[in-house]
Amino acid sequence: MKKREQWNSRIGFILAASGSAVGVGNIWKFPTMAGENGGAAFTLIYLLCIFIVGLSILLGELMIGRKTQLSAVGAYKKLSTNKFWVFNGFLGTLSAVVILSFYGVVGGWTLKYTFLSLFGFLNDLNIQQTQLIFSDFISLPIEPIYWQAGFMLITMFVIINGIKNGIEKWSKIMMPFVIILLIILAIRGLITPGGIEGLKFLFYPKFDDLTPHSIVLALGHSFFTLSLGMGTMVAYGSYLRKDQDLFISSLWIIILDTFIALIAGIAIFTTVFATGSDPASGPGLIFTVLPTVFDQLIGGQLWSTIFFLLLFMAALTSAISLLEVVTAYFVDEKKWSRFKATITFGTLIILIGVFCSLSLGGGINISPFENKTFFDLMDELSSKYMLPIGGLLVSLFIIFEFKISNFTTEINNENSFINLNKTFTIIIFYISAIVVGYILINEIYFLISGSSLIGKS
Repeated sequence: MKKREQWNSRIGFILAASGSAVGVGNIWKFPTMAGENGGAAFTLIYLLCIFIVGLSILLGELMIGRKTQLSAVGAYKKLSTNKFWVFNGFLGTLSAVVILSFYGVVGGWTLKYTFLSLFGFLNDLNIQQTQLIFSDFISLPIEPIYWQAGFMLITMFVIINGIKNGIEKWSKIMMPFVIILLIILAIRGLITPGGIEGLKFLFYPKFDDLTPHSIVLALGHSFFTLSLGMGTMVAYGSYLRKDQDLFISSLWIIILDTFIALIAGIAIFTTVFATGSDPASGPGLIFTVLPTVFDQLIGGQLWSTIFFLLLFMAALTSAISLLEVVTAYFVDEKKWSRFKATITFGTLIILIGVFCSLSLGGGINISPFENKTFFDLMDELSSKYMLPIGGLLVSLFIIFEFKISNFTTEINNENSFINLNKTFTIIIFYISAIVVGYILINEIYFLISGSSLIGKS
């Protein structure tokens, strides 16, 4: 039997796992939510949630992978006596396919905008012109597909080269680069006149803006930001050595993910406020507002290029982890070669992504809902339903099938920095299950009724 490949170093694993967590949404979504939902008040609740819900489920997924040395499907099959739990492995693998089908399209956009910035095509434009460039680009039938395919081919190249020479090697290059670029952009924003207003927007406690709905948002984002419920951390955990301290590694992953989200917020909003732009532009902030913002700064073309290169690398590290979930399943369960699995399913994901792209431009929308594009359908299906179900099942699996006592024994090895208390661990996992279960029920209720259980939708 061929020996399973492993991470070459702890830092390599931490950077790869952090890269999975850090993506396009991480860079714009958290800062926007924090600024609009209580600033520092929201951030404190988010931190509390991520260190309770996020940490417990992350630990659970990494433990399942490390113990079995298998991808999600094989891991649940090996550890469970009830075939029901294997469903979560298949759900995670399918979630990765669904997410990457539309995420690859967005990755193509970041690649396109990196080149537009590099060659000066975003210089001397007003907001109306950048909006027109973006809307015209995504509405084209063919060109976005080229960029999506290019992005996916880069992703496939990394995966084909394996764990040490592929994922770990490139994560060690890209993640420090992401952090350095964000810090540079943050410093640039802070020294810009008016930039301090961005800090106030992001970090000043605004308790009047903190609603029950804000708390639900914090709960949801603390879960989704760590790439939980999609089998990624099970797959990454399967390449860990048995003596790896899972608790410390998980803490570092969460700390890096949160640090990058906060630095991204500083970088974006100090720059936005310094130029008097609208901080509530949401996702459009990236492709329509920020190009005009950077253009107002000295060396604007350079800062714009740095930002979109950063965005591309953030998207790439997440895409790599998603494709690895699918590849690992076919390597482990079907005994395919890594090359065959990567090429086959990378190509399949590109084809599904074509329909995601064509639903925005090209006039081909295979979504069964008239008011929803196929792109939006795949996004909402994964983020609102598939991932919460996956996360909930991880918590329930640890509680009822694997058992908390076995979990703490697995975590508390001789190399562990701390020993988890059984009672405390039970409480944390029950809290996690309740929180994630509520998020899921809230989304289903909203789908049916059009309103949320707590607060405004």
